[in-house]
Amino acid sequence: MPPRPRPSLAAALAAALVATLLVLLPGSTTAQAAPVLLSQGRPATASSTEGVGTPASAAVDGDNGTRWSSQFADPQWIQVDLGAAARLSQVVLRWETAHARAYRIELSTDGSNWTTAHSTTAGAGGVQTLDITGTARHVRVYGTERATAWGYSLWEFQVYGATGTGPALPGGGDLGPNVIVFDPSTPGIQARLDQVFQQQESAQFGSGRYQFLFKPGTYNGLNAQIGFYTSISGLGLSPDDTTINGDVTVDAGWFNGNATQNFWRSAENLALNPVNGTDRWAVSQAAPFRRMHVKGGLNLAPNGYGWASGGYIADSKIDGQVGNYSQQQWYTRDSSIGGWSNGVWNQVFSGTQGAPAQGFPNPPYTTLDTTPVSREKPFLYLDGNEYKVFVPAKRVDARGTSWGNGTAPQGSSIPLSQFYVVRPGASAETINQAVTQGLHLLFTPGVYHVDRTIQVNRPGTVVLGLGLATIVPDNGVTAMKVGDVDGVRLAGFLIDAGPVNSPSLLEIGPAGTTTDHAADPTTVQDVFIRVGGAGPGRATVGMVVNNHDTIVDHTWIWRADHGDGVGWETNRSDYGFRVNGDDVLATGLFVEHFNKYDVQWNGERGRTIFFQNEKAYDAPHQAAIQNGSIKGYAAYQVADSVAVHEGWGLGSYCYYNVDPTIRQEHGFQAPVKPGVRFHDLLVVSLGGNGQYEHVINGTGAPTSGTSTVPSTIVSFP
Repeated sequence: MPPRPRPSLAAALAAALVATLLVLLPGSTTAQAAPVLLSQGRPATASSTEGVGTPASAAVDGDNGTRWSSQFADPQWIQVDLGAAARLSQVVLRWETAHARAYRIELSTDGSNWTTAHSTTAGAGGVQTLDITGTARHVRVYGTERATAWGYSLWEFQVYGATGTGPALPGGGDLGPNVIVFDPSTPGIQARLDQVFQQQESAQFGSGRYQFLFKPGTYNGLNAQIGFYTSISGLGLSPDDTTINGDVTVDAGWFNGNATQNFWRSAENLALNPVNGTDRWAVSQAAPFRRMHVKGGLNLAPNGYGWASGGYIADSKIDGQVGNYSQQQWYTRDSSIGGWSNGVWNQVFSGTQGAPAQGFPNPPYTTLDTTPVSREKPFLYLDGNEYKVFVPAKRVDARGTSWGNGTAPQGSSIPLSQFYVVRPGASAETINQAVTQGLHLLFTPGVYHVDRTIQVNRPGTVVLGLGLATIVPDNGVTAMKVGDVDGVRLAGFLIDAGPVNSPSLLEIGPAGTTTDHAADPTTVQDVFIRVGGAGPGRATVGMVVNNHDTIVDHTWIWRADHGDGVGWETNRSDYGFRVNGDDVLATGLFVEHFNKYDVQWNGERGRTIFFQNEKAYDAPHQAAIQNGSIKGYAAYQVADSVAVHEGWGLGSYCYYNVDPTIRQEHGFQAPVKPGVRFHDLLVVSLGGNGQYEHVINGTGAPTSGTSTVPSTIVSFP
């Protein structure tokens, strides 16, 4: 596949125009509906075409390198069907040299009867942005006089507005009863923390969802124990604005000292002075520790040093040592630590000051000096008495935290009034109306059933969840789709498959897109996918990434191996994570237990920093996983067509407990090409329940016996 071309100057100017339209000033308090692109990809027709290479559809395809052009005569027209009546606000015409001197913008509800929304006899060509008003399904440009001897020619014909004709939804508002806000004078803080923990400590598949928010200030003598579906965050712009003289604790007493099921919880944006000098955060997957300042050490193991299978740290400062102890794998990004002890199989660091030196496989450290591209997760904070969401800026070759050192954080603030505050009971129709209207989405803690896909088609939209808000698709729909647009931020929520098979649960961009998003990529952060466990669930694929340049920063995509609705066919899901877009970066990729490939990478120039995987436990026999002539499906497959790909610190484990005789050909599969490179790979058989014959392709020693010793490769090819 040849390198993907970068956008033309016209495309860059267009992107800048859209970005300007979507700017949300930090001090703004009024919810304003931003224009939403309604015409892209919709059916288009024209009075004529110059030839087969310039169809009407080329003017609404989002590609500034394709165009519609007409025959060399007057009059001519092009029209687009928006699919439903919409409140229109703007038309943008990107003319080629062959433009109109005189033309009209016309509107229709039925495609037959037209009214004029704009008219000119002095069209100058170039990019023309026209404010219009009216409600219509069909919009056309009707040219009556050409400015050149050629026909009429448009690179892009874009219609903006809002679908639906009902009243506008309000922005902002109450965050609901499960968002619990404290300030230093609040009485009974410890009792409230304990009450929620007692409810959530072992509620692994329960419906409770909670978010603790601490206003800036100092809090003394607290121990916030964090259970399932519970998030704790400070409301300052910096972690040091909110200090707890005490601990934020995760331990595993509920599971007899085993931390391998301490999932779905988070800590963010706080400073801690641990009572005994060291805070304990004994977690496994889907438990991010972000933007934290620990003024002491951090212990990642449960009391008694039982098993643990996590985890993830980002944008944090740990003044003392991080005690890894029994953690099988861990990823730390763009942070600062006072030191690191121990390592089991797979400890990966990128952009982390104080990280141990590269040593894989002994000690098992994979260390990158910087992170190629990163952008921290959006977060809620208080500006005086006003809630805002801070949206951090993109960083290139980042090292260390994005905060501290006396510098203001880089990024922008969006007032809560620009968000539709989603509360339990909200329908997908209402959620989509809010996005179309120009609002961002803030999901309050709860479980949301949606009977249609949530469509995020507006550039720069922030979708932020509190308290692991959970979206469940009904009737086999895809829970959420992101359009072919710049700068969407998805963060802090869980998608839980429903009992009717969904083709996918989350899609980033439409199939076949060619748009470059390098300047302002979509980010997917702490967005978790689950198939089964809380009940029967089915999906063909968990997450699909089609948009180029997307950053997936910490996800756990999990086909359940325990809980309710679990079985080889009961919670069938063949594929976990599929990448079709080019230049996609995954930092902290956890994908487990899918019936076939856990990861399929089809796009060019993909990169993964840290990968953790277990193959499906419950394969009934060898034949159930046979992949043609290959024994089993690789955990991570790079398509044969890919010319450039790179990965650092990738591990795959097998635990075939139904049939321990199963043989797995390899953990990783990739074409042998100069541009396809892997660093620090491992496969391991857990207790001899199944075995790998190779690490990648036919390379690497087989695992054997019951000693749980990894087979490793430092560099491939």
